[in-house]
Amino acid sequence: MAIKYRKFTWIHQELETCVQLKAQGPNPAQWNNGGHLLSNKNIHEINGNWLSSSSNGIHEARLKAKAKRRLRKNSSRDSGRGDSLSDNGDVARGTLAAPTSPKSKLLDRRSRLGKGRGLPKKGGAGGKGVWGRSGEVYEPEQVDEKDPNYDEAQENCVYETVVPPLDERDFEKTVTPIVQEYFEHGDTNEVAELLAELNLGPMRSEVPTLAVSMALEAKASQRELTSRLLADLCGPILSYRDMENSFDKLLRELPDLVLDTPGASQFVGQFIARAVSDRILSKSYIESYKGRVDCKHTRAALDRAAVLLKMSLGGLRIDNHWGTGGGQRPVTQLVKEMNLLLKEYILSGDTKEAERCLRELEVPHFHHEFVYEAIVMVLESKGMKTFNMVLQLLKSLSASSIITVDQMRRGYERVYMDIAEINIDVPRAYFILEQIVDKSFSMDIIGVTIRDLCPCRCFFYYRAHI
Repeated sequence: MAIKYRKFTWIHQELETCVQLKAQGPNPAQWNNGGHLLSNKNIHEINGNWLSSSSNGIHEARLKAKAKRRLRKNSSRDSGRGDSLSDNGDVARGTLAAPTSPKSKLLDRRSRLGKGRGLPKKGGAGGKGVWGRSGEVYEPEQVDEKDPNYDEAQENCVYETVVPPLDERDFEKTVTPIVQEYFEHGDTNEVAELLAELNLGPMRSEVPTLAVSMALEAKASQRELTSRLLADLCGPILSYRDMENSFDKLLRELPDLVLDTPGASQFVGQFIARAVSDRILSKSYIESYKGRVDCKHTRAALDRAAVLLKMSLGGLRIDNHWGTGGGQRPVTQLVKEMNLLLKEYILSGDTKEAERCLRELEVPHFHHEFVYEAIVMVLESKGMKTFNMVLQLLKSLSASSIITVDQMRRGYERVYMDIAEINIDVPRAYFILEQIVDKSFSMDIIGVTIRDLCPCRCFFYYRAHI
């Protein structure tokens, strides 16, 4: 306020001087061409304000300071504007950069001082996590023999990946999942590749022991897969000596294995016979134990193996004594086994045995064929004995969920589709089928939907004549 007051006082004095000079008369030396008064003092007019030479210097200093503050403020906000300060205090602005997000400004490699051409630092090769310019190819570094860290002994070193050998604790954790997955997919090549990546070391002979021990508690089809696995691993992964050592250990551990699996002695004997048949064990392996076996379980296993090998001379195929489970068997063989199962059930009437045999087939996706064959057997039979026994068996299998609702429905629907052809051989097929469907519905074997789909003879007669 004091500065403004002094400026106003000085202007007032100057105006009074101009009025006095004008009253005295015009003096060309004191007026310029524009009619402005020029006094002895150096007077200037800036933006309508009359300033002296001293106040003019203060005003320029203030403009420069203001421009510098504005430049420092703007350079922190936008590093790409390239603002600079000229000699007269004006702000010279460069090319405005495109607005970017705060994150992109943070990752910007251009200088933030407002100087330079706005190019990346070090040509784009600088910054954290940058190994050089894009497209730059590094040549092999020449070894400097004068380097104090140079070691002549490391000049011809060869570096290789070393896999440490598995100990007993890590062996079971690593190999057990491999064998379990093999029981699911049955691909011996995949198991061989996984074992080749491991450094088994002294635990190499433990692979057959672990596989057979797991197969003792599994199904017959998985024991067959184990026999195939041992035959395929012998040679590429395991040696014949490893096989003999593994079976020797199995015979020594039979007293403990029998506690968990009562039939372990018979199973191990079958594995030995199969190994001799596949030529991964020598024929003299069983004879080498004669006269030096004290354990009764070991003796039983060796006797079982010897009997199977003698039976093989009479035509028995040892390579298939475990059987082939699941969907690996042909459909015709499965149909024959289901027919034999039904015939044995009609003769014995043992429902539990029929359920066990159906489970051992391991074809839950093919149970609709069992339902189909059972109903066709009733249609082709005479009397009510087969009728009642088959429905009782279907009721038991449905209640125990061995045969699912979907498989039961598909079995009945297949009979509905083939009833016209069955009726050629069995004239009363439609009448018997209606009785089976009504009885099945009353016993909760099927639902209302399947019962309503049952075909009637008059319907097919009508369609045939259309």
